[in-house]
Amino acid sequence: MKKNGYVTLGNTVMHYVAFGDGAKKLVVLPGLSDGLATVKGKAWILAGSYKKFWADYTVYMFSRKEDMPDGYSIKDMADDLALAMKSLGIEKASVLGVSQGGMIAQCLAVNHSEMVEKLILAVTAPYANSVLKDAVTGWIDMARRDDHKTLMIDTAEKMYSQKYLDKNRKIFPLVAKLTKPASYDRFYKNAYAILDFDVRDELSKISAPTLIIAGSDDKTVGNDAAAELSNGIKGSDKYIYDGLGHGAFEEAKDFYDRVLEFCER
Repeated sequence: MKKNGYVTLGNTVMHYVAFGDGAKKLVVLPGLSDGLATVKGKAWILAGSYKKFWADYTVYMFSRKEDMPDGYSIKDMADDLALAMKSLGIEKASVLGVSQGGMIAQCLAVNHSEMVEKLILAVTAPYANSVLKDAVTGWIDMARRDDHKTLMIDTAEKMYSQKYLDKNRKIFPLVAKLTKPASYDRFYKNAYAILDFDVRDELSKISAPTLIIAGSDDKTVGNDAAAELSNGIKGSDKYIYDGLGHGAFEEAKDFYDRVLEFCER
């Protein structure tokens, strides 16, 4: 099964894609890039990374809801995600949150713990530390200047390893041309929600078995974030990809194998 769908939330909708036919559930939450383009209509494109899950899992990847009010917080995003999951009959799932998606996953695990079976937090942080604030405020400024090319290049430079950058840097201007949104409104609201995020005092409430995955050279959330999560979440496991950064989930060939192994543990 590969499905493009949406859930109605009040006067707006939340788009999702689903793939696989298994009884177990995995919910995936993407990062800040969701503010530029949602998962709408992309089931076939996004399914490949999760091919090993298909037999035993149904994988759902959720975007943030389409129309977000001013001041929409990470906690609000998690609350709306819980509503969307319930409307689809997802009572409990393993949850993989990447970057900003990991922040939403933390709030889901804190405030809707009964819905989280396993928690995987990838290249994320428990609050907007100085490294993260510098990155996000810089991207907001680039968007305000309508300089999408610089925004995409700077995002890539803060995301990937030097080896990846050396190999792919020439295509970044083309990617910028293909990814510019008609409006940055969703991007701004997602970005400002990151800047206001802080759950350090609530990490101890997370009871789900948790795996923290990070890179040793993360120029987006910094290199202390994984340890802060690990120290705050009792009994959590941690894995650091040496030499990789914020794009470890894309660059590490065994990333999804590691996620599957943890979900099956």
